[in-house]
Amino acid sequence: MKFARLGVNIDHVATLRQQRGEYYPEVMRAAEVALATGAHQITIHLREDRRHIQDHDVPTVHDMCRKMSQPLNFEMGCSDEMVQIAIKQRPEWVCLVPEKRQERTTEGGLDVIEAANYERVKKACEAIKAGSPETKISLFVEADAEVLKKCLTLKADAVEIHTGEYAKDFLNQKDLTPHLQKYKEGSALIKAAGWGYHAGHGLTYDSLEPLLQEAYFEEYNIGHWIIAEAVFLGLGHVVKEMLTLINKYPLKG
Repeated sequence: MKFARLGVNIDHVATLRQQRGEYYPEVMRAAEVALATGAHQITIHLREDRRHIQDHDVPTVHDMCRKMSQPLNFEMGCSDEMVQIAIKQRPEWVCLVPEKRQERTTEGGLDVIEAANYERVKKACEAIKAGSPETKISLFVEADAEVLKKCLTLKADAVEIHTGEYAKDFLNQKDLTPHLQKYKEGSALIKAAGWGYHAGHGLTYDSLEPLLQEAYFEEYNIGHWIIAEAVFLGLGHVVKEMLTLINKYPLKG
């Protein structure tokens, strides 16, 4: 049986470190603990404003991923600077995300409908594929049919669906049916093209379970809740609990 993969986002270990400008807590150590416990990959987001992950974290975390024989999922904006960093580092995965300086965290998915934004994403995809052919690309987008169809015209390998609004509605005990229906339709469209279908943003242990029951997504990237819960229980313990939940629900097909 196959089960969904868990990517652990460790950005907020760096957030804690940057608050004091210390060398600790070490981001590389967080990667080591998560991978040793069974995480299937590590996700880090090098933002243009460098608010948490720093440039020096990227090669050290990537080295740890290689040591543990697991991939690095490198989240980044579509700027020329970030493209060059990705080409130099050659991560196993790049996830292209939107960025705004004033946001607390990523708000929504990439805009691939507006022509100028589409061209920006297209240019980034093509440059990464030319400079690091072995790197796979995912696009962080909304579960909208028009958006997903547009994604399929780009040189990428997967989409990661923004689950932020779903997570909010779960917390507020609202009807999740509209979200789940969109995720189902998106799954059929994306998987028919042979692309990966991933999910992330705002997910917790509790809000993950309904998605696992539906088995639409092959991979989940979860960070803030895992790091927050680790304050009380320890990172390894939380990752292990999350994997135990995931392994209750085999993927379909």
